[in-house]
Amino acid sequence: MNTRISDPAARRPPRTAECAVVVVSYQSARQLPRLLSDLGAAQVRQVLVVDNCSTDDSRALAEAAGVEVLSTGANLGYAGALNLAWRTIPGDLPVLVLNPDLTMGPGAVRALLAAVHEQHAGVAVPMIVGPGGVLARSLRREPSVLRAFATALLGRRAGALSELVWSDAAYAGTAHVDWACGAALLITAECRRVVGEWDDARFFLYSEETDYLRRVRDAGFGVVYTPDAVVTHEGGGSGGDGELVALMAVNRVRYFEKHHGPAAARWFRAAVALHELLRSADPAHRAALRAVLHRPSWPDLPGGRA
Repeated sequence: MNTRISDPAARRPPRTAECAVVVVSYQSARQLPRLLSDLGAAQVRQVLVVDNCSTDDSRALAEAAGVEVLSTGANLGYAGALNLAWRTIPGDLPVLVLNPDLTMGPGAVRALLAAVHEQHAGVAVPMIVGPGGVLARSLRREPSVLRAFATALLGRRAGALSELVWSDAAYAGTAHVDWACGAALLITAECRRVVGEWDDARFFLYSEETDYLRRVRDAGFGVVYTPDAVVTHEGGGSGGDGELVALMAVNRVRYFEKHHGPAAARWFRAAVALHELLRSADPAHRAALRAVLHRPSWPDLPGGRA
């Protein structure tokens, strides 16, 4: 849940953007030049592009921009690529994890650094807007059985019972949150050291940020949202892909099974199945329903996790 922070301390950003930036690239040649240009203007200390075996010009474009490129040699997924970066970035640097299809607003990097410092948090997340400046609902509450059923049955009308935070007021000011969309995450060096690596054994793509940010909170660090940092997220590239929609649904179940007992996880899986059933007029949701109900098919989804 969101807890509004009342301390109005003046925000004084650091004089330099002392952080490393990690961008996980996969077939990102169209988006990378714009983001790397933004990061050059932000004057961050290090930019590392981890390329997940792209077959387009992603790697060549990153090298031409003068940033460090780490090739994975295979598509390791998002969490796997980040773990390679974790082993490469100096341990004393905060790390800003960015999707390649982002545009950074003026001062966004420094505003995120200021937010973790001023609010004594381990992670800071920005306001995310879509093309045209439309606010993206990027904040989330911790998944629960009740929230899963409410969202399945009511969608946006679930309101405060929803996992997704819909209220405009929640995005207006700095606040601690449970978790947020993983398109942009600033993680302090201490938090990174204590929490450790991402769970790439379970999560190839989707729910890896849900898991990581829960572990951040379990380790005693806060996750803070700041509207002072704004990024534009192009997004939408894989929304209709049946395999990816299925993987997203299955990984919600994987996450819940990891952090809750088997009885609660069975109810959560039922709620996810209901969500997909009620939307099964769409072929992608039909594929997701089949996957959620048929566990032996899970290793056949992208990433091959059991």
